[in-house]
Amino acid sequence: MTALNRRDLGLLALRVGTGAVLVAHGAQKLFGWFGGGGIEGTTQAMEAMGFSPGRESAVAAGLGEAGGGALLALGLATPAAGAAAAGAMAGAVAVHLPAGFFAMAGGYEYPAFLGFTAAALGIAGAGRYSLDHATGHVLDQPWVVATAFVGSALAAAAVVGRRADAIAEAEPGPSGREEPEPEHGSARGSEG
Repeated sequence: MTALNRRDLGLLALRVGTGAVLVAHGAQKLFGWFGGGGIEGTTQAMEAMGFSPGRESAVAAGLGEAGGGALLALGLATPAAGAAAAGAMAGAVAVHLPAGFFAMAGGYEYPAFLGFTAAALGIAGAGRYSLDHATGHVLDQPWVVATAFVGSALAAAAVVGRRADAIAEAEPGPSGREEPEPEHGSARGSEG
């Protein structure tokens, strides 16, 4: 087995594994599969976590994960797929950030790992065993990489920033009135 074949097989394994995990997470949000809340439950969870509008946030997160994951697994439009999945994971990282890094304490370790892996695949490309290779890399050009990652970064920054503003507005003001905090148990599976 040549070094090229090993690299391409490694990319295939990484794409399929990462893509499958992302598809499962997205399917929880979109369809309620695998114990997920579906659109309605995810909408409620998104609103409780400060994402507004909740339904659009739920759909965007579900599509970023399921769609990005499916395209990564297939190796099709890999830069856009990696950027979409990484953008969705940026939102999940923002939710888990207050709990620190490690997943055992509710931290952002897991969504950060998925996001970085998806981004790395989007940048590196899918390899020979992919639909991008089979189609002559039509959707895997340098301009696609740049456009996808800039667009995803801008969108993620806007969504996360809007969430931070909403949370800051909901904090107790001079009146001492406290807003309810999101229920981490019910929302936990819906954001990452």
